[in-house]
Amino acid sequence: MESPEELSAALDRAGYLPDGGVATAAFLAVAMGRPLFLEGEPGTGKTSLALALAKAMDVPLIRLQCHEGIDATQALYDWDYPRQLMHLRVLETRGEVDEASLYTRRFLLARPLLQALENAPCVLLVDEIDRADDEFEAFLLEVLSENAVSIPEFGEIRATTPPLTVLTSNRTREVHDALKRRCLYHWLEHPDLEREVAILRRTLPGLDERLARKVAEAVHRMRGLDLLKPPGVAESLDWARALRALGRSEPDADTLGAVLKYREDAERVAGSTILG
Repeated sequence: MESPEELSAALDRAGYLPDGGVATAAFLAVAMGRPLFLEGEPGTGKTSLALALAKAMDVPLIRLQCHEGIDATQALYDWDYPRQLMHLRVLETRGEVDEASLYTRRFLLARPLLQALENAPCVLLVDEIDRADDEFEAFLLEVLSENAVSIPEFGEIRATTPPLTVLTSNRTREVHDALKRRCLYHWLEHPDLEREVAILRRTLPGLDERLARKVAEAVHRMRGLDLLKPPGVAESLDWARALRALGRSEPDADTLGAVLKYREDAERVAGSTILG
């Protein structure tokens, strides 16, 4: 990709409609070989951008889903202990016990980070890094800085080509500055009305333009309310699918379960003027 515009066109072909800021941030991450840190509200397309980048660049996507309590073993590697034990028993029957043979590549279980180092070029998606703890952040920073890991029983594994790393955060907590400094940063907003209409019609071929606009307008008004979980683009798509499946031409209260996930939010919207 020679320019943000060229990457934008490739992302478009991959089914993702970026704005200029997103295309520029993604292009710079590719051109500079830097991780891209995407932050924003849930449903703004952070994960979808990583998926589209892998498709546009025609490389594998490797995903590490972060969660509370995730540690280096879950993210990097583990040893296949059952197979090691079977191997050891075979060696014992032959009188050829060799503990070093237990720690070869055939017994190493690669988790997402190690997979990314071994299979680059690829896109490594570190999803919802804000759900992990400080210790894991520090470990991840070391891996991203070196593009290599050292396994005590095995040795060093280094990426010949660094993976394109995309980190996402819903900002449930602040991620440390040290990790952010290692990355290029971009804040993702919900798409504007016209772009959301375009996303709906692109993702759902044949969707009536009037219905797409009605859904997008209603969702945009919902985002202006103080809801527990404002709807994202994924919810807009689900709502449009539900309405189309029912053959309806207008958003209505009966289908709010496709777009809102809390009773309080549904009651608030139903009691507003959003649905007419």
